[in-house]
Amino acid sequence: MNSVKIAPSILSADFARMGEEVATLKECGADFVHVDVMDGVFVPNITFGIKMVEDIRKYTDLPLDVHLMIVEPWKYVERFAKAGADYITIHTEACGDRTAETLDLIRSCGVKSGVVINPDTDVKEAEKVMDRCDMIVVMGVYPGFGGQKYIEEVGDKIRTLAEEIRKRKLSSLLEVDGGVTAENAGKIAACGADVLVAGSAVFGKEDRKNAVAQLKRN
Repeated sequence: MNSVKIAPSILSADFARMGEEVATLKECGADFVHVDVMDGVFVPNITFGIKMVEDIRKYTDLPLDVHLMIVEPWKYVERFAKAGADYITIHTEACGDRTAETLDLIRSCGVKSGVVINPDTDVKEAEKVMDRCDMIVVMGVYPGFGGQKYIEEVGDKIRTLAEEIRKRKLSSLLEVDGGVTAENAGKIAACGADVLVAGSAVFGKEDRKNAVAQLKRN
């Protein structure tokens, strides 16, 4: 079994030293840099925008996994792609019947596409469009703030989607975002997750290399 991949979320980094924080992630063993873009409308918090993606791109060659927690994401896809995103993931809850169209737009920009579902969203919403996805993301918490506790019931959604990906012989990565810790990472990976987003579980530790290694042990 291949080791799970880790995507540290810069939401938990020191914003005043962001370039330096991002630059150290590769040597710590991280596989992606996760960028949570929140608009204060779709979720009750405001974080980064296009310029942050553009600026951190200069500090790392790790794939930038840009998670758009915003309304009408299709309006911004091209600009995030130009800023240096490698993956752009969008919420079915924000896109509604424009989800498939938005995923196609992402791919047309030369970027890998992904769909995200919240803990209370039916997995069928992801299954409808998974053929258009390079990444499928299950939220382990309700989006908006870091440091929340993982919702155990999400495990069933992860298992269902992992099985569906296998059944359809897709190469899509299955990512879990929210509430990941060294204590539960193995259990989440065992449900079928390929990528774990971790914020405070990496940036909140003094020895980040060891923190990433611990998350990968499963």
